[in-house]
Amino acid sequence: MQILHHGAVNGVTGSCHQLDVNELGVMSSYLVDCGLFQGAETAGKASAQQLQIDFDISTIQALVVTHCHIDHVGRIPYLIAAGFDKPIYATEATAALLPLVIEDALKIGVTRDKALIAAFLAKLASLIVPVKYHQWIALPLNLTVEHKQDVSAVKLKFKPAGHILGSAYIEFDLIGKAKHRVVFSGDLGATYAPLLASPRSPYRADTLVIESTYGDKNHQGRKHRSKLLKQLIEKCVADKGVVLIPAFSIGRTQELLYEFEQIIAKNQHNAIWQQIDIIVDSPMAAKFTQKYLEFQVLWDSEAKRVVNKGRHPLDFEQLFTIDSHQDHLAVINYLSSRNKPAIVIAASGMCSGGRMMNYLKRFLTEPTADVLFVGYQANGTPGRDIQTYGPKGGYVVLDDERIDIKAGIHTISGYSAHADQTNLVNFVKRMHHQPKHIRIVHGDDDAKLALADKYRQLLPDCDVVIGKD
Repeated sequence: MQILHHGAVNGVTGSCHQLDVNELGVMSSYLVDCGLFQGAETAGKASAQQLQIDFDISTIQALVVTHCHIDHVGRIPYLIAAGFDKPIYATEATAALLPLVIEDALKIGVTRDKALIAAFLAKLASLIVPVKYHQWIALPLNLTVEHKQDVSAVKLKFKPAGHILGSAYIEFDLIGKAKHRVVFSGDLGATYAPLLASPRSPYRADTLVIESTYGDKNHQGRKHRSKLLKQLIEKCVADKGVVLIPAFSIGRTQELLYEFEQIIAKNQHNAIWQQIDIIVDSPMAAKFTQKYLEFQVLWDSEAKRVVNKGRHPLDFEQLFTIDSHQDHLAVINYLSSRNKPAIVIAASGMCSGGRMMNYLKRFLTEPTADVLFVGYQANGTPGRDIQTYGPKGGYVVLDDERIDIKAGIHTISGYSAHADQTNLVNFVKRMHHQPKHIRIVHGDDDAKLALADKYRQLLPDCDVVIGKD
């Protein structure tokens, strides 16, 4: 077998990997994710070049989706437009979320034509195959007779990845004269993150394809980052200023709501926390939060205990959700003349579009405002520029407009939904049968090199390579 990469090898976006089950005379292959490129990874490419499917799809028997973030699923419309007409396998929660994500992507990047969008979503729905976690299923296979001795069957299993609702890492069993297990990590979640259980290592992997977003860093502990979040917010709103938190609509937003509800519940006599407005300005986030509520069975034991106490970690009194564009503009005007503190959570998580852009353009120049980053900011995105140059009194260019940064700029790395270096090393260390081959993807160069060094120390006889186009 061989593995080809069509994204997430020169950075952290555009995840798309192809598993060929025979090196010669290939008749069957499987695509793992088909994501959008973002940030610096789009540099020098026209929009059409970024989106086009420039690889042969004739042998692909199925698309397997690890989770619904746009950098893992954003090119699916273009894959289908290129003629892909095979099953799309996903966990049950991902299958429920995927149409929402794709509909939003179509509206933003392709068309506002409701009939066209409806037709595409109907086509997408006809291809999606929901699969339960921990359940082996047989995949379609199309090999010539002479190659059946190499691989006679391919099976697939989804295991919880703890990254966002429905996220999974994937086990492929290639069965022939011998059995070879290939594991694709997708995006692994950090341990002790709110709402979702931490991922458990697979029993076995012969070949592992693993992400490395934080391959060179370790996050702050849960208690420390919760304390830091509380202290930082209290400091930021002491002048009754607004705190802007760019966050992905799915995953990060729900984790932040959970944390804020916890802080409010524990600080019943703290005036700041009893009067602060927490505003989620994102219709998409509201839809995803509803899905989180529908799939409470996937929550971890801690979150379930909160619910059993009669609290609502994703739906509490001080939470306000903004829907229409008119209301969005009204909130900005309200916050401009406010006399009470407020926290605004809005997309995009890397400040590259969405409603967060209007907040940034309005408040970055205000010394009483603050921007809090709680997730990874890819190279070339406005979020990375604000994070890098803001503390130095620099500027950022938003929609071709130079904006001087006078707001406070803060980062809490512990709220990343990605596993850190220790988590990534432990994912391999805790396997009973550890891999003979590891391929590292989905990371900046320093992160990939640092993680590769850790794996070589852990497994001296393992072939550790960094994925390439």
